[in-house]
Amino acid sequence: MLYKGNLLKMRTQLKDVITYELPIGDAFVDMNGLIGKKLTWTYLHQINCVHCGKQTKTSFSQGYCYTCFKSLPETDTSIMNPELDESYLGISRDMEWSKEHALKPHYVYLAYSSNLKVGVTRESQIPTRWIDQGAVRAIKLAKTPNRHIAGVIEVALKEHFADKTNWRAMLKDEGEISVDLKMEKQKAAGLLHPELQQYLSPEDDIWELNYPVAQYPEKITSLSFDKLDLYEGELKGIKGQYLMFEDGKVINIRKHNGYFVELKVE
Repeated sequence: MLYKGNLLKMRTQLKDVITYELPIGDAFVDMNGLIGKKLTWTYLHQINCVHCGKQTKTSFSQGYCYTCFKSLPETDTSIMNPELDESYLGISRDMEWSKEHALKPHYVYLAYSSNLKVGVTRESQIPTRWIDQGAVRAIKLAKTPNRHIAGVIEVALKEHFADKTNWRAMLKDEGEISVDLKMEKQKAAGLLHPELQQYLSPEDDIWELNYPVAQYPEKITSLSFDKLDLYEGELKGIKGQYLMFEDGKVINIRKHNGYFVELKVE
């Protein structure tokens, strides 16, 4: 089977084992069904902006040309730092976009991927956000009416909880996870200013996420199409937005949004 086109981040669905579909050109490839198969990737030296489609030499912010990167609301600094979002004040690169993405209910959460971390996501992005980060467990901490307040809560907890995922550690088999998320939630709640505690979520359900992995890599080597034209290897697992191969090589699909490639399945 041969597929050809621009890559986009894998689409996911929460089931007993998370399912993955890879958009490549007009096709949606069932990646779970390819575990154990040999894949050959060929980079065809073309990158197209995922927003405007224009060809670009360099991908900015995971798939955008420079013009879009500098002008779109989805590449604003508040995406990485939600506390900086000012749309609640009427300030935005695009208020209509902000009404749908920033001025909607958001959750602050605790999740375990490579370690215990605090994060922020739009209500409609649960559990997609957790899956993309490779989290194996997650719990909702607080629900806020907009992105800014969620970001303020996250900043208040950064001194006590990590806010980044160590992707290398996330791709290793850590065995049994002993973190008590309910206890950590209580700890986090107690650290918040009373003004912020009003947003605490009463939901204490712990989300369990299981990934389609037949074999975890022992020694990890990251592959980039910026440095490599051709790669072939047997797919052994998928976690987060990473494909893991038998030789320890891994590819971050999200990093290659907009890259024009050919995928051959044997």
